[in-house]
Amino acid sequence: MADGWESRLERWRQAGLIDPAGAEAIRAWERAQPGRPRLRVPVLVAVALGGVLVATGLLLFVSTHWAALGPGQRFGLLLALVVGLHGGAAAVERRFPPLAVSLHGVGTVTLGAGIFLAGQLFHLEAHWPLGLLLWAIGAGLGWALLGQWPQLALLALLAPAWLISEWQRAVEAAADGLQGGSGDPTALAAPVAGLLLLSLCYLGAPTGPGPAAPARRVLLWLGGLGLLPAGLLWHLFTHWAPGTPPPPLPLPLALCGWAVALGTPLLLGLRLRGRRTWPLGVAIGWMLPGLAMAWGSHQGAGVFTYLWWAVGGLLLVAWGVMEGRSERVNFGAALIAIDVMTFYVSQVMDSLGRSASLVGLGVLFLGGGWGLELLRRRLVARAIARGTP
Repeated sequence: MADGWESRLERWRQAGLIDPAGAEAIRAWERAQPGRPRLRVPVLVAVALGGVLVATGLLLFVSTHWAALGPGQRFGLLLALVVGLHGGAAAVERRFPPLAVSLHGVGTVTLGAGIFLAGQLFHLEAHWPLGLLLWAIGAGLGWALLGQWPQLALLALLAPAWLISEWQRAVEAAADGLQGGSGDPTALAAPVAGLLLLSLCYLGAPTGPGPAAPARRVLLWLGGLGLLPAGLLWHLFTHWAPGTPPPPLPLPLALCGWAVALGTPLLLGLRLRGRRTWPLGVAIGWMLPGLAMAWGSHQGAGVFTYLWWAVGGLLLVAWGVMEGRSERVNFGAALIAIDVMTFYVSQVMDSLGRSASLVGLGVLFLGGGWGLELLRRRLVARAIARGTP
């Protein structure tokens, strides 16, 4: 079996991009280079699963014996776990780097557990979101020192979690003594909008075709995994009112919440994308009808809602084609497919008979799925073929 570079070299030779002599010289030079051993997928899965099981077992051991230990023993155990895991990772760094990455990741997770358990140990009546902030700072320092993806992933998750927890505490403090009545949705709308925009920011971290840098690839995975849940929360929030209307918030607090929710992803986008941050501004414009629905009467999804989500899918597809990123094209196509299926089931299927609705559903699956897949493949090929924007 030819290696990946050999197959690409053969394609370039057949396309006339390089002559046979140049291709043979490249092939001879590559074969003369010392090979680097690569781990197979089962080994990587075993290392990752082993790290998760070790973290779970350690936390279970600590929680089981917590009551039987004295304060000094508890603190010493927490400190020994964090230091021991990172020390073990440093010891196997040269011999088995994936194991070192796994142990460093488990050590960073244990740091968070140690922060909260230490606060409980010393009966610290502190502002509990500060624990998330300290954990995020520890993950950030670990990423700065090690440059490994588990610390970056934890930092990208913990920083929004800290902001949301601070917002929750601020809303609870402002709502003391107030009665619900105005139905101000800011308390719920701001964090949901921030999560949706942040998912798009993470998804747009790679800015050109081809393989992304390792750090941007981590953000890409986080954005892809969080985009659909964040979109579902946004849809549910903008169409179904909560059982108890939220109390009105002071205007400065509401403005601060919206500034952080929308401004933080934009600032991060400027850091990651520079002048190409304007698609996030388009996403904010796309969310404006949802904000209007949130402040207006909450009703079930209508035709405008389905068109609205279809436009969002088309914008995501256009963004992927423009920057040569196939994953955005795939997400946009999936969003359009989900939107069409939901429209048929909720709006069309009830007006047809049982047999006719099932036949229509089958035709929609076969014909619509085939047509959408052909269009998706063409757009993905076009996105891959584009140069750097």
